[in-house]
Amino acid sequence: MTAPVHSVDSVRHTDRLWEATEQLRAAIDDLKFLTLLGEGTLPLDAFRTYIEQDQLYLDGYAKALSLLASKAPDAHTAAFWATSAASAVEEASLHESLLRGDALPRRDSRPEHSAACLGYVSYLIATAATEPYPVAAAAILPCFWIYADVAVGLSVAAKDVLSRNPEHPYARWVSTYDSEEFRTVVDGARILVDAAGDQATEAQREQMVQAFRIATRYELMFWDTALHPTPWPVSQ
Repeated sequence: MTAPVHSVDSVRHTDRLWEATEQLRAAIDDLKFLTLLGEGTLPLDAFRTYIEQDQLYLDGYAKALSLLASKAPDAHTAAFWATSAASAVEEASLHESLLRGDALPRRDSRPEHSAACLGYVSYLIATAATEPYPVAAAAILPCFWIYADVAVGLSVAAKDVLSRNPEHPYARWVSTYDSEEFRTVVDGARILVDAAGDQATEAQREQMVQAFRIATRYELMFWDTALHPTPWPVSQ
């Protein structure tokens, strides 16, 4: 994949997006959910809640990626986003095998979207469907990039947990995202968002920052509500 040509100051568009969310990302790093996950001490029911919500999220994320692929400026870019959509579907199926196994406590009720999950996927699908391609691409990026960043931060703790218990589901989950293969995908997504920024108008670049910021807020809420759920006002 050929890197795009950037502006004279050589600062990547994605670097600007990353800098604009510094406080949000620091708040993500400080989440108790992630601390306990890395230590392997997160309550099993909280991890099941997370996996259930992530499975629901991935279904919507795949739709958003498919919409983004349909707006892509060239076949190569479209293929990347379409392949990512297929990977999201495959990832959701792996979640299903974990939920059906014996590692996590069983639940009789069918999972439904939390407010954070539904808000996040609705935002991504609406943005992919209605906004210009550069804005939609910026909104899609945090899920790739923040997952990889979080996994790097947890990887040392996860290795310690795996050394004590090779079958520990938390450590195995972290190891999946702290991999060279996943980092290559993230790098590819960044290159495409940089290219989109190069072709965007100045107004669209400002919208890209806002879209990346909103999606990062949802990342924070999504992680946090697995341990601190916010019930719907009326449950029926």
